[in-house]
Amino acid sequence: MNIVIVDDHPLVLEGLITVLSVEGDMNLIGEAANVDDAIEIVIRTKPDIALVDLRLMNMSGLDVVKVCREKVPACKYIILTSSVEREDFRRARELGVDGYILKDAFPEELISALRLVYRGRKYYDSYMVDLMMSKDKGDSNLEQLTPRESEVLRALGEGLNNKTIAEKLFITECTVKKHVGQVLAKLDFTDRTQAALYAMGKRITAR
Repeated sequence: MNIVIVDDHPLVLEGLITVLSVEGDMNLIGEAANVDDAIEIVIRTKPDIALVDLRLMNMSGLDVVKVCREKVPACKYIILTSSVEREDFRRARELGVDGYILKDAFPEELISALRLVYRGRKYYDSYMVDLMMSKDKGDSNLEQLTPRESEVLRALGEGLNNKTIAEKLFITECTVKKHVGQVLAKLDFTDRTQAALYAMGKRITAR
């Protein structure tokens, strides 16, 4: 996989380069330390994954994601940050980032996340998932789900889209949409991302 790194801390950048250099399936094709350079490099090189620092000098790495997602939609975007603020995670999630990794993650965790995202899955740091779901929203209503709705909720936690869920469960996409709607209503969630994070944090299994 071809990777671009966007980070304005030389030591962090050097560490990331070192970690990636020993992985035979990972090829670093570009580096940037600010938003403008990052946008130019991503658009020019069209990497498989852009690993982007959340805070770049006085700007946000999310600006890179906003612009490049329209220009290079095939690229996967992973936010790398030391921030454990709920709002930062919420904004990144709303932009549809493919991953969110804390800088204190172990190298093997980063490598695993890159490979997971490359294969089309989402990866959110478990600490952030636990933080967002700390209120245990939905727990009291979990038993209201039917076995099929539990399966759909588990699939959401695996990062699957409606088409893939339909194929996995041998049902139509229309039926999947109905089940997702029921899951959101019963657990009092506003969107499927909340449900997915909940399922990831609780390791939901089908009943």
